[in-house]
Amino acid sequence: MKKLLLISGPCSAETQEQVFRTAEGLKNIGADCFRAGLWKPRTRPGHFEGVGDEGIAWMKRVKEELGMRICTEVAFREHVELCREAGFDMVWIGARTTANPFLVQELADALKGSGMSVLVKNPVNPDVNLWVGAVERLRNAGVEDISVVHRGFSSYEKYKYRNAPGWQIVSEFRTKCPDIPVLCDPSHLSGSAELVPEVCQRAVDLGYDGLMIESHCNPSEALSDAGQQLTPEAVGLLLHNLIRERRAIDDVDSGKVISNLRNEIDAVDADILKDLGRRMEISRRIGDYKKSNNIPVIQSGRWGEVIRAASAEAKNYGLHEDFVKSIFSIIHDASIEEQN
Repeated sequence: MKKLLLISGPCSAETQEQVFRTAEGLKNIGADCFRAGLWKPRTRPGHFEGVGDEGIAWMKRVKEELGMRICTEVAFREHVELCREAGFDMVWIGARTTANPFLVQELADALKGSGMSVLVKNPVNPDVNLWVGAVERLRNAGVEDISVVHRGFSSYEKYKYRNAPGWQIVSEFRTKCPDIPVLCDPSHLSGSAELVPEVCQRAVDLGYDGLMIESHCNPSEALSDAGQQLTPEAVGLLLHNLIRERRAIDDVDSGKVISNLRNEIDAVDADILKDLGRRMEISRRIGDYKKSNNIPVIQSGRWGEVIRAASAEAKNYGLHEDFVKSIFSIIHDASIEEQN
């Protein structure tokens, strides 16, 4: 079974001691690469925006004394040039930057001939073509070692996670770019240290190639994203508890095809369940309104309209009319139960 790539380290490099202590702990659990943010793009000013150039020496010490590969986020040409001079092994392009083709092109041009590995986080908005476009710009510049990182998408809807997962968008990306490794950033996706393990397991179940987990030697004292960071020891325990056997057919070509298609189904199923939950919540609100206004729960005219509309729409998706009617009948019965 192929080894799961682990990139881990603090959200932000804060002090030399914090960087080195965290790196030592992560080396002990077998992390492949140490990550830390030096230049931090924050949503609003007044928050910790990283130590900047000062942290480069701290990262170099990790590489030289611990033998770990090092990685940080770059947003401008100047960042890339500094990382090239310092001997960074890898850089990542953040979600906000991926959404800006001008900046991506600037970075692609700066990375040309660098030999560094490049990670591309999904854009903040759920646009698979922006994501693919960023990869294409890097490829056109001659960057060979490219992976992408799924960290979730911004949304006005409320989720239990910090960001909407958008698993189906990752499936679309994998269909368009099947040769690009996909990693998951469960820290930013979940926004909670407690939820990081379940997101990691989901990523493994979907056949992702690696994880990018935020880790801090003392998370409670972190200057940014304290609530989503794990200690190195906790990261080690998480990895130990992951169930990996579900990827058994990964090494067979036909198995890869089936696995990818199943992943797409899983992502669609997750969306179906989310939408059903929203529908039932609306049904409950309708039921409450009917009760308070003495309106009958069952209104046959409305049900007829729903069936006719669904049957007509089914043809646009190549679905059999009887199949759609049977599904909506089950949903209707459940909605009536919610309203009683």
